[in-house]
Amino acid sequence: MEEFDVAVVGLGALGSAAAYHLARLGARVVAFEQYELGHVRGASHDTSRIVRTSYGAAAYVRFAQAAYREWAALEVATGERLLTVTGGVVFIPDDGPYDADDFARSLAESDVPFELLDPDAVRSRWPQFAIPAGVTTVFTPDSGIAHAARTVAALHIHARVLGADLRDRTRVEGLMPVDGGGVVVTTDAGQVRARRVVVAADAWTNTLLEPLGIRIPLEVMQEQVTYFAPGEPGAFDPSRFPVWIWEDEQCFYGFPTYGEPTVKAARDVSENLMTPAERTFVPSGERLGELTAFLGAVIPGSGPALRTVTCQYALTPDRRFVLGPLVEHPDVVVALGAGHAFKFTPAFGLALAELATGRPTTDDVSAFAVDATVVPAM
Repeated sequence: MEEFDVAVVGLGALGSAAAYHLARLGARVVAFEQYELGHVRGASHDTSRIVRTSYGAAAYVRFAQAAYREWAALEVATGERLLTVTGGVVFIPDDGPYDADDFARSLAESDVPFELLDPDAVRSRWPQFAIPAGVTTVFTPDSGIAHAARTVAALHIHARVLGADLRDRTRVEGLMPVDGGGVVVTTDAGQVRARRVVVAADAWTNTLLEPLGIRIPLEVMQEQVTYFAPGEPGAFDPSRFPVWIWEDEQCFYGFPTYGEPTVKAARDVSENLMTPAERTFVPSGERLGELTAFLGAVIPGSGPALRTVTCQYALTPDRRFVLGPLVEHPDVVVALGAGHAFKFTPAFGLALAELATGRPTTDDVSAFAVDATVVPAM
């Protein structure tokens, strides 16, 4: 049986970052992906993801700061330009479930520059927005865009350059912790043994954990993003238009033009519940109608819908990250990003690699420990 220091299950963004950092730390690492590399069945494909420090909880702000540090290091190591800084705005209706003061407090505690703007200030700075009264806007100049597909591909390439063994089209069928330490990983191509395993399998996580008597509550749903064709694409250039988020009972978010003369937008948490096996890849006309109506009111120049792309969310309770070893099986380290982790990718991967090699973590990830989320499997 082949033996490795660490086996990684899942080669989306988080698993790929773990494999890269493990190889960089000198570990003998094998990583498995049940589909082809760069596939569209999970949550790491397409082009753009928002990067930001603007969160209403200090633990996420601090981890986002660590992610910016690691994004810079990854760009240097790979020679790739992965981030584009545009500045970003979070629109928070005063009568909604979120509080701009929480964002201001968490950003101030972490010394992140920000501004609080009223609707008149927003319209003066970005006339593309039509923000109504009763909305407070949090502006952070460090926000921007990560190139999703390019990031994951760069992690694959450089993990392999550093010696990682990446095996796509290889499905992991089971994990068996071994008395005395280590885990036997059973795949459809045979078995390997590793000292530790990183499970970054997103919506497929419980398929591997439930035979161990563990289940993490997950809501799995199909999401969708739509590209719109503005009549004046230049008005939405990244130098003139920021990434944006509308935080309310229904949340929406979007981007400036990026690689093509379109603007991308979506509703966050579409509630189109399904399992991975039930996923249709067919966009919801109802959700597209909601998004089109919202953009017509808030970004009038966004133009007609051009195309819609689907992806998949696996949401934990309160969308809390899960990052750490199982209490019952400490040689199994679990990673779940709850649909908002791409911006943290290189820092998430570093923490996973450090935990899987027995090192103290560079960044404090104690707020994301597994034990607060796990429930017994039934």
